[in-house]
Formats: sequence, C-alpha cells, structure tokens
Amino acid sequence: MTVELSFIHRFMPATEPGRPPLLLLHGTGGNEDDLPPLGGLIAPGSALLSPRGKALEGSMPRFFRRLREGVFDEDDVEVRAHELADFVAKARDAYGLAAPVAVGFSNGANIAAAVLQLRPRALAGAVLLRAMVPLQEPPAADLSGKPVLIVSGASDPIVPAENAKRLAAMLKAAGAAVEHRVLPTGHALSQTDMTLSKAWIDQL
Repeated sequence: MTVELSFIHRFMPATEPGRPPLLLLHGTGGNEDDLPPLGGLIAPGSALLSPRGKALEGSMPRFFRRLREGVFDEDDVEVRAHELADFVAKARDAYGLAAPVAVGFSNGANIAAAVLQLRPRALAGAVLLRAMVPLQEPPAADLSGKPVLIVSGASDPIVPAENAKRLAAMLKAAGAAVEHRVLPTGHALSQTDMTLSKAWIDQL
C-alpha cells in the first residue's frame, strides 16, 4: 500500500493495534527496502513507513548532503529535515498514523536527530543507530520527556565516541529522555542492536 507523497517510500500497515508506528531511515546508499525487515524484527505488528533519501552522492541515496565523511552541509541538513517532517505529517494523514518513532541507521539516524532538534513534534521518539551530531548549533527545542535510544559502536571508524556523547548530551539538554548504549562493535549493526532496540520499543 503506497500513496503518492513527496518521498518514494514503502508503507506496511500495522497488524497489531496500539503498537507505535516506525519511521525507518536508511544509511548512505540504502533505499526504502533496506530497513523494513529490521522494523519487523524490533517492532512486530507496528506500521512501518520507509522513505528513500532524496540527496544523491553519486548514485547513492542519502537524506542530506555532506562535504566529506563526517562533515555535513548543515544548510542542506536543515532544509532536508523540514522536508522529511512535512512528509511525515502528510503520511500520517494519508495512512491514519500516530506520530512515529524514528529508527535510523547512520545517515538516517543523523537526519532523525536533526528532525528532533528542528521539528520535535514530528516524532514520538527515536532509535538512533550510529548517530552523529547533525547540527553544531541547533535552535532551542523542547524535547521534554521524548524517549531517545542512541546505540554507538566503541570501534566505529566513522563516528567518534566524543561526537556520539555530545549528541546524547545535546538531546538531554533539550529535555529528551536519552539512553545511550555503547557496544563493542564498529559501524555495522549487530544482533545486540536488534535486541536492545526491540526491548526499548517494547517498553514505550
């Protein structure tokens, strides 16, 4: 089931009432088909909304441009975060959804963090897998009580440990209820990521 909206996307309706819908946000080079299997594992029965990023790096979809690895085009981050939040609002109307919990990996986690900072009402919470700080000086946002899980890799060659800690601190300072876990792994996802994410979503 897919309606015409501003992002190419996949939508899978809920099979269990009362489960939080998920907004699934892929990493660099991914697409709308990457994360629905993960969504089904960590939130069985939830509605799944999975858009494809519109920013191309060569032929690889992303959710915003970067200047080089780890250095983001922050003007583009802001524009794309608002664009994604607008898509979520229209998709909620089209599909009859509550505000979703974002589940993002890498570039997808970074745009989810930017949406939290710029359009906090768009999301009910977020699972940020291998996230970095998307905006060095974001505007003040009220994230009071909004649940956020950040899962980092201790040996991640892309995300410096300090950067992930700073993101957790920024979201906490805005009022979010942040849980930050660091796993003995790199940038790729592990089975422990799935287990942690499912347990966290189950208690929402």
